[in-house]
Amino acid sequence: MRHSIRSQTPSDHRDTPRSNRPARDPFGDRTTKRPERAVLAGVLLPNTKADLTNPLGELAALTESAGVQVVDTMIQKRMELSAAYALGKGRLAELVERVTAAQADVVIFDNDLAPRQIRGLEEAVGRKVIDRSELILDIFASRAKTREAQLQVELAQLEYTAPRIRGLWTHLERIAGGGGGTAAGAVGGVGTRGPGERQIEVDRRVIKERISFLRREIAEIDRRKQREVGSRSDRFTASLVGYTNSGKSTLINKLTNTDQFVADLLFATLDTKTVRWSLGEGRSVLLSDTVGFIRDLPHKLVASFRATLEEAIHADLLLHVVDISSTTAWQQMEAVDSVLLSLGCEKIPQLTLLNKCDIADDSAMAEMLAQHRRDVLRISALTGEGLDELVREVTQRAKGDAVDVTVRIAHTDGKTVAELAKVADVLARRYLSECVELDVRVNRAQLRQLRGRYPGMTVVSSEGPLNDTDAEDDN
Repeated sequence: MRHSIRSQTPSDHRDTPRSNRPARDPFGDRTTKRPERAVLAGVLLPNTKADLTNPLGELAALTESAGVQVVDTMIQKRMELSAAYALGKGRLAELVERVTAAQADVVIFDNDLAPRQIRGLEEAVGRKVIDRSELILDIFASRAKTREAQLQVELAQLEYTAPRIRGLWTHLERIAGGGGGTAAGAVGGVGTRGPGERQIEVDRRVIKERISFLRREIAEIDRRKQREVGSRSDRFTASLVGYTNSGKSTLINKLTNTDQFVADLLFATLDTKTVRWSLGEGRSVLLSDTVGFIRDLPHKLVASFRATLEEAIHADLLLHVVDISSTTAWQQMEAVDSVLLSLGCEKIPQLTLLNKCDIADDSAMAEMLAQHRRDVLRISALTGEGLDELVREVTQRAKGDAVDVTVRIAHTDGKTVAELAKVADVLARRYLSECVELDVRVNRAQLRQLRGRYPGMTVVSSEGPLNDTDAEDDN
């Protein structure tokens, strides 16, 4: 359960175990029947990446994903954010009027705000004010189901909250020290007499300790994830990446006959799911569905979810799913590219999938994307259009730098025979008196990895040397 730091009193805070003190919930208690009402606001800056035809459309979708009702919107164009209120004074007065008229509970900005700007706005409008990053963090927190995702979200929330802690507390009274009194509930007494310390300093220390703990836990998860991904290094792996709600989960369900959760929501799934994808003729690869990206995704969140994105970081092929029916498809694609660059994935081969072509109205957008991207396929995860071509393309990629070899494996080593059949095309199989002999076509890198893992497999002939070392070994 997550609580609002703002609503806690000093005694409430003391009674909460340090290790369990949650990050701030920007929407407080959501158990009431009436959904919270929000006024959306945004400042369009010269370098904005928002859709100029509907600047607050994505923020509205995010707000609805958080379970909050949008009752009004307001936009201002400025060269830069006002240092005190983000908005100019005239539009600030208009915002106050709109909030009062709409009986709004919260104001949500499409910009990232500084603590000073949040404090100034809250004093002016008399309502809670949250920015885009805090809204995204809140949605992630509500979607996180596994312990891994929950730890990652909590770390990102605390790292976001730490520099803003002063603005989250309206009380800065000192904890009772030398003159703290002896009334019930008072803090202090023997061993604590002295000048005392501000509650804000206690909070900062608690947050710092919790962040250190979470980083250690996530580092262990990251190491475990790397070992898990590394154990599959002899298999060709493809990862679905893309903007949130672009259809990745629908696509993996269609390709692998699985039941990944699908909903018309931003960030419907947070956890990476890896499944076996059969390409036919006995060949299969591993396919992973990763968390969706979004414009201006908080950097702390990307860093926290690095372990979850490990599948994409070590993939052999990235399948970049683009919602071609969206008017902002180009901007969405650039946002995904930006996140992939920050993760160091820019050199991984990529295949762009223009999804939802069955409902796309703008063929010119598809043509433009196809002209500016290499290796583009038009598909529909819903109807199955273009998926046969996708299978053929991935099959060719999986074959890669293939070589025809003949190997011998002991009759008793059925595991190695099965593993080889998963990653290679078995052209012929002969049962000799002392072993099984197989003619296979396999990727050179995968063959080297298999030979390292299964020393009982002997390469007796090959169509050309595998590499210098292998050639020497075979001789």
